[in-house]
Amino acid sequence: QVQLVESGGGLVQAGGSLRLSCAASGRSDNVLMMGWFRHTPGKQREFVAAINWSSGTPHYAESVKGRFTISRDNERNTVYLQMNNLKPEDTAVYACAADVRPGGYHYVMYEYDYWGQGTQVTVSS
Repeated sequence: QVQLVESGGGLVQAGGSLRLSCAASGRSDNVLMMGWFRHTPGKQREFVAAINWSSGTPHYAESVKGRFTISRDNERNTVYLQMNNLKPEDTAVYACAADVRPGGYHYVMYEYDYWGQGTQVTVSS
């Protein structure tokens, strides 16, 4: 089992920045990929970014490329999502997820085995 706890959400004006954190505990040594997804009411959960836990290779959705940066701290078992130049359409609940099985696609939510509870990000115009 892997437990994930997010923090760092909040209310920010358009053009502002926020940094989300996701701390992993439990059997976090089994984690292969960490991802961030977001969802709003009535919409399917959307891939935002992912990072290969060992290599640090990042992956981004087109909608956030150039604005968001995913990173990880292996010693602290924490993944970060730095969000800059935020837009109102970025408003959502952001959840981190851990994938412990090899293979699969990093942008597919069903590939992930463990999820955090999510943190609200609200961007005002």
